[in-house]
Amino acid sequence: MNKCLFFGLVFLSAQVFGQKLIKYDSTLKIGKAGFRIMCLNKSADENSLSIKPIGFKSDAKEVHLVLKGKVASSEIDDLNNDGFPDLVIYIMDNTGKINVFSVSSKNNERLELIYFPDITNDMQLSKGYRGNDEFKLVEGILFRKFPIYELDTNIKTPTNKIRQIMYRVVPGDEGYLKFKSFKNFDMAAQP
Repeated sequence: MNKCLFFGLVFLSAQVFGQKLIKYDSTLKIGKAGFRIMCLNKSADENSLSIKPIGFKSDAKEVHLVLKGKVASSEIDDLNNDGFPDLVIYIMDNTGKINVFSVSSKNNERLELIYFPDITNDMQLSKGYRGNDEFKLVEGILFRKFPIYELDTNIKTPTNKIRQIMYRVVPGDEGYLKFKSFKNFDMAAQP
């Protein structure tokens, strides 16, 4: 199936979840290894997120984080093609914006953060950006799409175009992993 066509079919969206998210408790696995993700989702200002490795070596530790936002969803895939599962968690802030938090399994021994870039740091990709992101993992590629707005901030409705961006995980400059955009295009929004 053409990835671009599939991209338009199934997306995580703030509009689907709305602002009212309940307790999140999910287990995702590839084979025998994976993660259990738990978050009470009580407050958009502060939540405790727990990521428990499953099927890892016995010394792999559970991770506890405090986050601003609520967990909306999560997905698992082998993002860096090392044969071990990686995790993407979609976190909705109090404005409804979806943020990406991701960790990689380092040989099923420990978890390492995968850095996701702030789109506002890229002048080309962020042109006309005002949020309303939708994300989906497909075969190790993270797809993102959002409506494009006019640069005039007085215009409150989006244009009839959306931008789609594809990210893959690559090694960073200091040995860490990061998402890097490798393809993007604008297209007409579907009615």
